[in-house]
Amino acid sequence: MNVRYIDVHCHVQFDQYDEDREDLIAQIKEQKVAGIVVGCDLESSQKAISLAQQHEHLYASVGLHPTHAEEFEVTQYRALAEHEKVVAIGECGLDYFRPTELTEALKEKQKSVFKQHIALAAELQKPLIIHARPSKGTQDAYHDLIVFLQEAKQTYPDLRGDIHFFVGGIEEAEALRALDFTLSFTAVITFAHDYDEMLRAQPLTAILSETDAPYIAPIDRRGKRNDPLAVITVVSRIAEIRSEEPEIVRTTLLQNALKMFPMPGLIAE
Repeated sequence: MNVRYIDVHCHVQFDQYDEDREDLIAQIKEQKVAGIVVGCDLESSQKAISLAQQHEHLYASVGLHPTHAEEFEVTQYRALAEHEKVVAIGECGLDYFRPTELTEALKEKQKSVFKQHIALAAELQKPLIIHARPSKGTQDAYHDLIVFLQEAKQTYPDLRGDIHFFVGGIEEAEALRALDFTLSFTAVITFAHDYDEMLRAQPLTAILSETDAPYIAPIDRRGKRNDPLAVITVVSRIAEIRSEEPEIVRTTLLQNALKMFPMPGLIAE
């Protein structure tokens, strides 16, 4: 299938799409948009694979979101991750924003689960999709993530992946890029200017586009359900912020996604 855009992080398996999922997926295909449907727990990972099996322009990622308290049963996720349409492990990582009380014990719990995701990704030679969200007014989760990945690379030198919904600074971005990780951006950049300078500072080859749908709709749909079609707007806005030729940005981001997440059957247009 020929594609023009890839949404590297969406959740079209979520309940928000139950009434019109198939129609939406057909629209996505018509607009030559491909998507990675990302799991947050075992059930949503299974649903992601099911959708990927049914649709040639959808792929899947399997993992346990760091805010989920249940144990990570690696054997269950390994069985899912071996599927031919699973292109990544995640979303997984560190979330210091959502917990009501962020304790050292909770941080260690998240790191323990994250470590298992890393081992699985290395075992299956698949990239990670990482969720990292700092506590308010800090970059703490990114700083811990960088140290964690630096240590992991000592054991797994080929480890790589994407930092989903990146909202860190230039320093954090540089450190993560040095570890072979790309940075993906959502439609938050269509209504917030906090990340413009950081986005301009990155090499175009390190950037991916995503929607995190059903969350974070672009400015023209604020407050409404988001969907993978918004990745077109995200790519356009990235080009605008960087003052670069839109078609060059589009084709480069498309190639970036296919390099990080090889997707058999897709042809870049």
